[in-house]
Amino acid sequence: MTEVIVQETAPVTLIGGGDVTRSDLAEALAHAPGLVAIDSGADQALALGHRPRAVIGDFDSVSDATRAALSESILHLVEEQETTDFDKALRSVNAPLVLAVGVLGARLDHQLAALNVLVQPHAASCILIGAHELVVHLTTPLEVALNAGDVVSLFPLCPVTGRSQGLEWPIEGLNLSPMSRIGTSNRATGPIRIEVDGPGLLAMLPRHCLGGLIQAMQAGRSC
Repeated sequence: MTEVIVQETAPVTLIGGGDVTRSDLAEALAHAPGLVAIDSGADQALALGHRPRAVIGDFDSVSDATRAALSESILHLVEEQETTDFDKALRSVNAPLVLAVGVLGARLDHQLAALNVLVQPHAASCILIGAHELVVHLTTPLEVALNAGDVVSLFPLCPVTGRSQGLEWPIEGLNLSPMSRIGTSNRATGPIRIEVDGPGLLAMLPRHCLGGLIQAMQAGRSC
């Protein structure tokens, strides 16, 4: 069990070594001003003009130059190799919400690992911010305002059932599973509500709804 390294009463932004733009980071920090880097995410943070308050990982990818530029007091080495750096960082943060940038994009295996981490139990709720979509793990009812026609993809990582309102193709009565029925490319008819009967269902929502999703997550602690 990783110790809590960052304890915050406000949302926190995690930055990883994947695809991230200056505007991605700025948008995340506007909602979650505390910046924590995941290993080589520290390189990205400095390159984009920001100094993280903590760097967490096994330090197998962060550059020597970045390590030298940062105080030793904010470098938190987690040496175990059983989990990914994203998992290490997420387990080390206790905050009402985490926004993660630089976790999607780049290597496909890293993206799949990040989605696996997202469905594991953590103290902090988390939103993954990609170039075009947001990803959350649904464990409590989620209500968010969307526009008619917005794409809503539901991807189960284990068998799960649930109910929905505001989707063109409702999920009630369906047995969702990665081995059979998934729910990609559904569409909103307006505001949506999704309720699940257990863990394991990822929701992929349009990027423009970040503000509303943050409000919904903070109200319902939905991941």
